[in-house]
Amino acid sequence: MGQYFLQKIGYALLTLFGVVTVIFLLFTILPGDPAKMMLGQNQTEEQVQVVKKKYGFDKPVWQQYLYYLNDLSPLSLHSEDKDNYTYLDEDKYQAVSLFSISDTEVALKWPYLRESFQKSGKDVTAVIAETLPNTMVLAVSAILIAMALGLFLGIISVLTKDSWIDKIIQLVSTLGMSVPSFFSAILFAWIFGFVLHEYTNLNMTGSLYAVDDFGEGTYIQWKNLILPAVVLGIRPLAVVTQLVRNSMLEVLGQDYIRTAKAKGLSFSRIIRKHALKNSLNPVVTAISGWFASMLAGAVFVEYIFGWNGLGKEIVDALNTLDLPVIMGAVIVIATLFIIINILVDFVYGWLDPKISR
Repeated sequence: MGQYFLQKIGYALLTLFGVVTVIFLLFTILPGDPAKMMLGQNQTEEQVQVVKKKYGFDKPVWQQYLYYLNDLSPLSLHSEDKDNYTYLDEDKYQAVSLFSISDTEVALKWPYLRESFQKSGKDVTAVIAETLPNTMVLAVSAILIAMALGLFLGIISVLTKDSWIDKIIQLVSTLGMSVPSFFSAILFAWIFGFVLHEYTNLNMTGSLYAVDDFGEGTYIQWKNLILPAVVLGIRPLAVVTQLVRNSMLEVLGQDYIRTAKAKGLSFSRIIRKHALKNSLNPVVTAISGWFASMLAGAVFVEYIFGWNGLGKEIVDALNTLDLPVIMGAVIVIATLFIIINILVDFVYGWLDPKISR
């Protein structure tokens, strides 16, 4: 069991290392000169050189890559030379020096995602901390909607197998899996936020927090969560509906179900007490994967609905070429995806010891 867990953690670390490497190379080699991106159109050559020296952009790519890994590593090496990029500025890195080796300090710190190019030097960590909770609220709400409606529609589909109700549910599920999220978002925003606004009282755009009429504070606007959560939950809803139907039909063909029928149990009780419980394993598997992927899939949904989450922040950063924000956001999403998958593997290993052998 212990070896199984260590292997999973090892694979996760290798995956994260690969993601960091690809992201760094992609956004370091392709975009252009990051120093000029930071300074804008009115920069002078002297200003460009100062920025390059400050952020290590004047170094070869391989050295910049090592600097980036050092920034991300909780245990990092720092120079005692104030002119060196890796100089241990405790306010910058939020680091604690452990010990020194020659002219190099070893420090313990939180992963440093660097500073935004466009937000006046604001830490990327702070930008993500402000937007990620909104995305998590949206993703959790979408999953809950998908689970509740998916279980209900899946059971109805089983109870009405091969009837017109079952066929309609299957058709809607197929459409839900095939229609892109950005198209669904535009359609829902127009229909329910504009055409039917008089009846729904829903807005086409809006985030979780709204500014009050006097500009003195913010308050939670829960109705703005409805449309983006529904749109984001459409695809997992379709998947859950199909999985519940197929899995339950398979379970209903098992011998113990026939035994329960022979004992005189009602069909509804067989569904509640036996079939539903034993058909949820593939649903749990699908939901765990969909929750992680929702953090990435929320990009277009958040942008279309004006939801101030991490997805909208990524689109804004792409429009302004704010590379540190893009890189930091992608790394955070990849890390969350890996953590969720590790937790799922651990749960499977605990539930079924044969898997972890």
